[in-house]
Amino acid sequence: MSNVLLKLIECVGRAITLFWQVFLLFTEELGRIMLLLCSAIKQLVLPPFELRNTFKQVVEIGIKSLPVVLITAVFTGMVLALQSYTGFKRFNAEVMVGTVVALSITRELGPVLTGLIVAGRAGAAMAAELGTMRVTEQIDALETLATNPVKYLVVPRFIAGTIILPSLTVIADIIGIIGGFFVTVTVLGANSSVYWRRTWDYLETSDIYNGLIKACFFGAAIAIISCYKGFYTSGGAEGVGKATTGAVVLSSMTILISDYFLSAWLFK
Repeated sequence: MSNVLLKLIECVGRAITLFWQVFLLFTEELGRIMLLLCSAIKQLVLPPFELRNTFKQVVEIGIKSLPVVLITAVFTGMVLALQSYTGFKRFNAEVMVGTVVALSITRELGPVLTGLIVAGRAGAAMAAELGTMRVTEQIDALETLATNPVKYLVVPRFIAGTIILPSLTVIADIIGIIGGFFVTVTVLGANSSVYWRRTWDYLETSDIYNGLIKACFFGAAIAIISCYKGFYTSGGAEGVGKATTGAVVLSSMTILISDYFLSAWLFK
């Protein structure tokens, strides 16, 4: 009996120790991310301004992510319309399909799916690029040349991510609603004027700009997390791979978790 009790106490102690270690690791990561964010915001308002690098990152993050965003948005709208029509048909409420598609995409699916796509494509690229620069000592070389690496590397990506994700979300919202219209009218044979009338009757301006506020936050989070993972990479090529994976995972988790709290705040 005493042996069982001792083993139980030992297991509880190990669990508490593991929990404490995870908590310390989490707080350390969060603190370093916040320090990098504060440094980026400080450098953001100080000259010189890296406009050329910022425009380059706008192309890398926004333009090159556009095809994937378009494909995801149109098929999301199509499948949402299909499932909504099938479900609403049981209650003779098919006329509400346009409303459901518009509200779901502008409030949630547009910013969240766009954020996840950008995190997987551009976030991974940012982490890999900065990670490679760190392990090859290029960032150290910038410091040697009296160039602030946060100003030169992080700030352009932070600005581009914050600006471009709402722009991509607007495009995703439009394409998603059009995709829902295509399936509802062309495939399912619903009335086109009813679809658009129901869409505009219930869609409010706040639904759109609150979704864009989410997208703005997601873009900033993706940029700062990806830059952080790349900026503090260690361990050579293996470390770059881990940093890239960590950037995508942490960015995706941040988007999904913060989406709840932003929704609770914006749509209460």
